[in-house]
Amino acid sequence: MKIDRIDLFHVAMPLIYPWRTAYGEDAAIHSVLCRMNSGSCYGWGEAAPFAAPCYSPEWAGGAFAAARDWLAPALIGKSLRSGSELQQELRIFKGNPFAKAALDTAWWSLHCQSENQLLHKALGATRAEVTVGADFGVMDSIAELLDAVSGAVDEKFPRVKLKFRPGWDVPMLAAVRKRFPEQVFHIDCNSGYRLQDAELFRQVDEFNLAMIEQPLAYDDLLDHAKLQTQIRTPVCLDESIISTDRMRQSLELSSCRYVNIKPGRVGGLTNAVVIHDMCREAGIPCWVGGMLESAVGSAHCAALAMLDNFTYPPDIFPSSRFYIDDLSDPPLELHRNSAGIPSVRPPSGLPEPVTERLQALTLQTAVVKL
Repeated sequence: MKIDRIDLFHVAMPLIYPWRTAYGEDAAIHSVLCRMNSGSCYGWGEAAPFAAPCYSPEWAGGAFAAARDWLAPALIGKSLRSGSELQQELRIFKGNPFAKAALDTAWWSLHCQSENQLLHKALGATRAEVTVGADFGVMDSIAELLDAVSGAVDEKFPRVKLKFRPGWDVPMLAAVRKRFPEQVFHIDCNSGYRLQDAELFRQVDEFNLAMIEQPLAYDDLLDHAKLQTQIRTPVCLDESIISTDRMRQSLELSSCRYVNIKPGRVGGLTNAVVIHDMCREAGIPCWVGGMLESAVGSAHCAALAMLDNFTYPPDIFPSSRFYIDDLSDPPLELHRNSAGIPSVRPPSGLPEPVTERLQALTLQTAVVKL
C-alpha cells in the first residue's frame, strides 16, 4: 500500500473523574490520533502518552510534533507491505515509541480495511473472547476503595489491580486483603520506588499477590532483576519494556516473571506481537495494558489481547468507565462470558472518531501528504 496522506490530531479527552497514580493526576487524557490514507482506503491509529512526560519521557505534544515533523514525512510515498516495513522506515529515529505507535496502529487498521480482514485475525489470534480485570487508582479514602473493590468482586471480575504509591501502600493493601481474602489482586507502583525499598516489598509478599507491577525506575532492568531475587511475589515489567531489544535484555537478566504489553509504549502493534512471541518462547506470561485511549486505541488493545500468551486478564475498560461520550464510535463495551465473567471481544469493525467530537477536543492538527 502506498501511503499518500497522513492526518494527525493532538486531542485532550476529559475524564469523568481524575486518574491518580504514583506519578500524579490526570483530569484529561492527551492522545495522538492518526488517519493514514492509501488511495480510497484509510485507517485510524492512536497513542496516548498523556499530557506530561510523567509516565514515560514522551508526552502528547511532543509525540504529535515528532510524528508531524519527522515520522509521518518518512512514510509518505512509501509502499508498505507490512508493519515490519513501517518499523524499518522509522528505525533511524531514536526512541519515540508512542509517536511511532500512532502511525503503526493506523497502518494495521488501513491494512485490515484494504484486505477486508479482522484485526485480531491479521495479528495471528485464534481466540474471540477474553476475560478482563478491574483497576482502581488512588482514591480519597480506603473506605471509598473498599466499596469500589466490593462492586468489582460482586461483578465477578477475575482479578483487581490497585495503584500503590508512598502514602497509599501497605495499610491500604492490608485493609483490602482483610476484606477480600480470596480475590486475586496485584499492585501497580508506576516506578514509584527504588531498590532500597526492598524491605517494603518483602512486607508485600505476605499479601499473596499475583504480581507487583513496575515497582522500580521506569528505565530499569538490572535493579528489578535484583529485587526479584529478594522477594517471592512475581515482578511484572511495564514502563521498562519500550522495545523488542529491551524485552530481550530483560529475559537475559531475568528481570521479571510477567510482562504488561501496551501497544503505545512499545511502538505499536507490530512490536507488541513480537514481544508477545518472545515472552511465549521464554515461558513468561503476558497481559495487555491500556493508556485510557478512546475506542480507537481500545479496539487495538482488544484485538491484541486475543493472542494466546496473553493469559492474565487485560486492562481493557468500557468507554463509559472514563468518558461521558467516547471520542470514537462505536464505544468499547464489555460482555459476559458463559460463566458470567466480564469479558471483551475483538472488534468486528474498527472504531473511528466522531467528527464533531474530534473537532471539539482537538488542540492541534497537521496534514502530511504527497
